[in-house]
This record gives sequence, C-alpha cells and structure tokens, in this order.
Amino acid sequence: MAPNATQRPAEAISWRVNNLQLSGLSWGCTGDKPLLALHGWLDNAASFAFLAPLLTGYHVVALDLTGHGQSDWRSPDASYQIWDDLPEILGVADALGWETFDLIGHSRGAIISTLLASAFPERVGRLVLLDAVVPAAVAESEFPRQMRKALQDKVLLQTRQNRVFPSIEEAVASREERGLPASAARALVERNLSECSGGVTWTTDPRLRGASAVKLSDAHLRAVLSALDMPTLLLLAQQSWTQSQEMAEYAGRHIPRLTVDTIEGGHHFHMEDSVMKVAQRVQQFMTATEECETA
Repeated sequence: MAPNATQRPAEAISWRVNNLQLSGLSWGCTGDKPLLALHGWLDNAASFAFLAPLLTGYHVVALDLTGHGQSDWRSPDASYQIWDDLPEILGVADALGWETFDLIGHSRGAIISTLLASAFPERVGRLVLLDAVVPAAVAESEFPRQMRKALQDKVLLQTRQNRVFPSIEEAVASREERGLPASAARALVERNLSECSGGVTWTTDPRLRGASAVKLSDAHLRAVLSALDMPTLLLLAQQSWTQSQEMAEYAGRHIPRLTVDTIEGGHHFHMEDSVMKVAQRVQQFMTATEECETA
C-alpha cells in the first residue's frame, strides 16, 4: 500500500532568522515532545510528510533548509557548506521555544544533524539518523584540489538557471526516474516549484550542486562522532545506494550510545511503503530511551 501523507495534516510555518525567511511544516500539538526534522540534499520539508503523521506524541517540525523548498536562497557571497545551516536551525529552535529537542535527519539532513548534535549536545535529547551519518572522509592532502573545484563551481553556478518543465507532471516524472515512488515524488516536487515563463522551475538554489570548499578528514569525523553523548539510532535502508555496512561499522566504533537497525526499502525508505516500519522503529527507540532516562 502506498504511503498516505494526509493522515495527520501539516501546518505551514515560517520564521525570520539571520535575515533569511525560512519555511517548514508542522505536525502535532505544541505541548507534545519536540522533534526537529531535517531533509536531504535537494529535497524539502515534505520529505517527512509520510513519517511525521505516524509519530504519535510528537510535535514534529520539518524545515526547508536554506536554498531548498520555500526557504530563501543565501546571498551571492555565501556558501552551502554542511555546517552553514547550523545557525539557522538553532535560530528556528529558539523561535519555537525549544531549549532541548529530539532531532531526526535524512541523508544530508542526517549529516547536518550529526554536526549539530556534536557541537551542541546539551540541546539534543535523542538523535535519529536515516541512511547517513557523516560524509566520507577526505585526506588533508586533497585540500588544494578540493578548494580549486569549489571555487570553479562557484563561478560556474553563479549564473546557472534551473531546468524549466512544461508542466508539474513532467517535473514529477523527472523525480520518479530517479527511483522515487509517485506519491513521494509528487510531495517533494509540489513544494519545490515556482511558475516561470515556459512552465515551472525548481525553487532550489543551483549553487547547492557545487563542491564543498572543505571536506572533513577522518580525524575530524572521529571527533564529531565521539562527541555524540545522547542516545542515537541509525536506520539503514536495505536497498540504498549508500555504503550501509561500512557506515554502520564506522559509526559503531565511535558513537558511544549507538543503536543500528536495517529496514527494507531504498534511500527514501521513510517515503516508501516501508514508512510504517520506519515509524515503528523510531517510536520504539524514543520510548525505550526515554524510559531508561526516567528510570
């Protein structure tokens, strides 16, 4: 059965943080336990439209990270390094009045979640990572080459225009071609389009496709993972293109309080038929760790 995003309707929400207009979606009541949700690369808050309604007892707030969905693009002189989102994410949490909160992230959003939780562990109660933990380590000797590629991309992408589609249906089809179920593709695409001459185009900032100026080394990544002192759940997708086994082994060596599980599905398993299993596993983890902390 295809996942249904209408079981628990979302409320549109927005904030002004650091001179950027940020948008998001909210499920649940303000009195429920706070859960902040961060989507993957080139996705948006609708990434959690199938999972969030299934998480009972939680006030889930999913962001459109800067440059994605309905949130502002960064200024021409700014960058989209994975740590650049942290000030805005914390600003949104502050605006919500969340001194502490649970954190869930998918793909690039999982990596950003890991960075945030390692730098501000006092603010994150529990951490849930969907099919990603940290980026692949890059040797320090690669820094000059990486910097060169980033600077070249910056110039190239400064004037790049997003693809134009004659219709929403063709935009949805383009995401389906990359392995997304029709319902998931539509949810993401409809939040990621604007009208233009000739049809519709992506609202995503083209600069998100550029190389990062700095890649983290193995020493950096080990320090990040070792700083995660909160209960952490890593859910891996059985049919994902990511290096799941290597990821789990690396995380297991360095994250102090890690639980790892694998669930049927592709990289977007939280938007596929597997979403119920993902929700059940997340709910079990949250409940079990909460009971341990209050015992």
